[in-house]
Amino acid sequence: MKTIKKVLVIDDEDDLRKLIQTCLELTAGWRVTTASSGQEGLAKAQTDPPDIILIDVMMPGMDGLTLLQHLRADASTQQIPVILLTAKGRSSTPDPFAQWNIQGTIRKPFKPLTLAEQITSVLSQSSDFTP
Repeated sequence: MKTIKKVLVIDDEDDLRKLIQTCLELTAGWRVTTASSGQEGLAKAQTDPPDIILIDVMMPGMDGLTLLQHLRADASTQQIPVILLTAKGRSSTPDPFAQWNIQGTIRKPFKPLTLAEQITSVLSQSSDFTP
């Protein structure tokens, strides 16, 4: 089973990226790299594949779902687990992102100090990872 050591955070909000990075590094000891756009995130995922990618859904230019399509189309990144960070509220459908082959979603705003726990909880539903 695989454990998380390296996380890629892709979000256009500088303060949020830095907050996520700091929290995950301090609370979980994970190595965190960041990208401020979908294009930058795609390039980083292809050149230095992480154990998991956190993607903001709403970004200018290449949004999170478009980025996810690129990641899934590339043999070097298609198996990397993805969690979407979304500010979208609950919908009437069971899971509006189910068709995108993601591990899960984490809704903004989240509690920074428990973010690592939320990520491991989402991943614990996958047999490939240990919490």
